[in-house]
Amino acid sequence: MSDSFGLIKGLKVTFKELFRKSVTDKYPKEFREKPQRFHGRHVLNKYEDGMEKCIGCELCAGVCPAQCIYVRGEDNPEENPVSPGERYGFIYEINMLRCIYCALCVEACPTEAITMTSLFEMSVANRSEAIFDKEVLVVKDDGTPNTHEEQTKLTNFDDLNTSDGWMRATSPNGNPNFQNVVNWSGSLGVGKKPPEEGQTLEEE
Repeated sequence: MSDSFGLIKGLKVTFKELFRKSVTDKYPKEFREKPQRFHGRHVLNKYEDGMEKCIGCELCAGVCPAQCIYVRGEDNPEENPVSPGERYGFIYEINMLRCIYCALCVEACPTEAITMTSLFEMSVANRSEAIFDKEVLVVKDDGTPNTHEEQTKLTNFDDLNTSDGWMRATSPNGNPNFQNVVNWSGSLGVGKKPPEEGQTLEEE
């Protein structure tokens, strides 16, 4: 008798939930709207003229708590410079299996070369493919990151842009005197986005 009662009670809960609206997303046909400063996959940005922003200073590698970034800088070739500075990132690798997506590398970068996108899909066949080099990390000629073709179709352009919103929020460093003042360089394919609003002087 007690078993039958328990079964009926369980079925009651099942039928009650059966007709409720599902809270899950129909992935991969539907993508959940992600926050503006979502910590997704990294990209290496270029200036609006196409030159790379990375100067090979290795600050991102030094600050990384997971030690997943390897950078080696070299002097820029005089006849065909890669970046505006004296040096550029000759080798740049990120082991995505070790990355904890803390964005400390983004904060440490003096030229805004490395930022994080809203992309999160990273399917690899073996561990060596999870080490992303410059061929994968450097943005395309239109400023969008290299990514899987299928996700490019399903994701809007804002998701494919570099995470300039992260820089817009942190660049004033909490000083309201710099509200609506652009303190960062433009990115290839993106230009200079307007500052993020929200900081105001407190009235005494």
